[in-house]
Amino acid sequence: MRIAIAADHNGYALKVRLTTWLTAQGHTVDDRGSHSDETVDYPPLCADVCRQVTEGHAERGIVLGGSGLGETVACNKIRGIRAGLCHDLWSTRISRGNNDSNVLVLAAKILAPEDAEDIVGTWLTTPFKGGVHARRLEQIAALERESART
Repeated sequence: MRIAIAADHNGYALKVRLTTWLTAQGHTVDDRGSHSDETVDYPPLCADVCRQVTEGHAERGIVLGGSGLGETVACNKIRGIRAGLCHDLWSTRISRGNNDSNVLVLAAKILAPEDAEDIVGTWLTTPFKGGVHARRLEQIAALERESART
């Protein structure tokens, strides 16, 4: 799978680890930055990863921040993105199975690296359930379209 990944300074070390892990799992990883632990603003990084996904350059995106909260807000401002902040395997399965998330947001200050790997692995392999969830996603897409008109 083609995966775009980015992190702010808080998520930099975990991004490096996950990039290595994802590559070892056979994925193609596009590291969109940052490339150090120096302080950086996360909104441009989020927008870049999300556009990689919406434009078809990546099948999925991963964004890492300290808490992941701001990153989740920023990612979900991009039309067509369904970003889920996941702290455990339960929320990860819901994020993919029910919400068909195409961007995973991780909180680097909360997660142990091994837990982050488990979450990413689960997120990449959990299929979207469809059914009633597809109807709800269409309703969310309608909200996006309505917001774009106002």
